[in-house]
Amino acid sequence: MDYAIGDVQGCFKSLTALLNKINFSIDRDRLYFLGDVVNRGSNSLETLRFIESNQDNMDMVLGNHDFHLLVCALTERMPNKNDTFLDILTAPDKTTLLDYLLSRKLVIVHKDALFVHAGVPPQWGKSDVMQNAEIVHKNLQSNNASEFLSKMYGNYPNKWSNNLSNEEASRYTINALMRMRFCKEDGELEFEHKLNLDQNPKNFAAWFLHSNRLMADEEIFFGHWSSLKNVSTKNIYPLDHGCVWGDRLTAYDLTNHNYISQKSLEIS
Repeated sequence: MDYAIGDVQGCFKSLTALLNKINFSIDRDRLYFLGDVVNRGSNSLETLRFIESNQDNMDMVLGNHDFHLLVCALTERMPNKNDTFLDILTAPDKTTLLDYLLSRKLVIVHKDALFVHAGVPPQWGKSDVMQNAEIVHKNLQSNNASEFLSKMYGNYPNKWSNNLSNEEASRYTINALMRMRFCKEDGELEFEHKLNLDQNPKNFAAWFLHSNRLMADEEIFFGHWSSLKNVSTKNIYPLDHGCVWGDRLTAYDLTNHNYISQKSLEIS
């Protein structure tokens, strides 16, 4: 069986319980994590070690928290007071774990579906997603990964253009695929709101609700948006169900097309 799993965020106890619930077999099943496997929860190191040590049966896309860990580890940027991945930064296998994250992609294609952390801007088709995500991936795999990471924080450019520099295009791609919730039809990004669909900022809508969206006919599985409720849009599968905030961790059975959830064990 193949499963897509929403944001774990270091909630390793909840992940273990979820895997028991689905009768996960390391010899038979594959897990695809939709990003943000670390941070905010109490067991980021155990979670990342578990995924990295089972690469034959597990894969993940980079989420904004995983990316933040890389930036804090490999540039001069310091962790903030809410970050809970300091155990990774001092672990004896730190280099192995960071190299694993650097080798992860922003998008995974599974049969006819796309796995991504936050979403896909309306004006991008599948080839646009793959091409731009690959540019970021190559930069993360380069000898200048630290320099690249040091330039990737910031909200601009918040609009896509074919005239963007490599650095600008990469920053837009990272923000769109890892951070986006609301945007305009042309892909202009908005970063201030984390609300539900009925509370969208003026002139913006959830990325998957734009009528001209080029990937409307393709299945997209994503995490990132824990406050998202009551989504009935065709081919859209949000899987961040707020485990780190005391709600639940969810897996989607890609074979039988059903959801399996585990109540969070992180907050009593």
